[in-house]
Amino acid sequence: MTKPSATGKIAIAAPPEKVYSLVSDPGALAGMAEEYEGHRWVGAAGAAVGAKFRGRNRRGLRRWSTLSTITDADEGKRFAFEVTTVAGLPVARWQYDIEASGDGCVAVESTWDRRPGWLRGPTSLFTGVWKRDDANRANIAATLARLKAAAES
Repeated sequence: MTKPSATGKIAIAAPPEKVYSLVSDPGALAGMAEEYEGHRWVGAAGAAVGAKFRGRNRRGLRRWSTLSTITDADEGKRFAFEVTTVAGLPVARWQYDIEASGDGCVAVESTWDRRPGWLRGPTSLFTGVWKRDDANRANIAATLARLKAAAES
């Protein structure tokens, strides 16, 4: 796999299983993420490899939908999903890696921009984000801070 286009990590004073339960629950993740605000399962009822969910996203007044397929669901260690447009065009991969460390764990959130070159302009116009990697780095920092607060509470 290539290097992520944006990544961040944070130490969390909570067991890896608790952190995993938060990032692997699309509903809980919506409460921590910057642009992602909710989901609906598509032919599935929970977070397992192959399960799909339709994500609702927003940035200011702009709103859009995506389709995500869970690719990794290794409890306490890794949760990841591939995001596509509703038409099936690749958008991104999001991955959460969790490693036990001392009395807690370290969580790493990474994303890979999977959009073909020709799709970057239209999606940037639609979402209002022209520097996606910079925006994702800021979004990841905010999400990880909220994840830490939720896991440690």
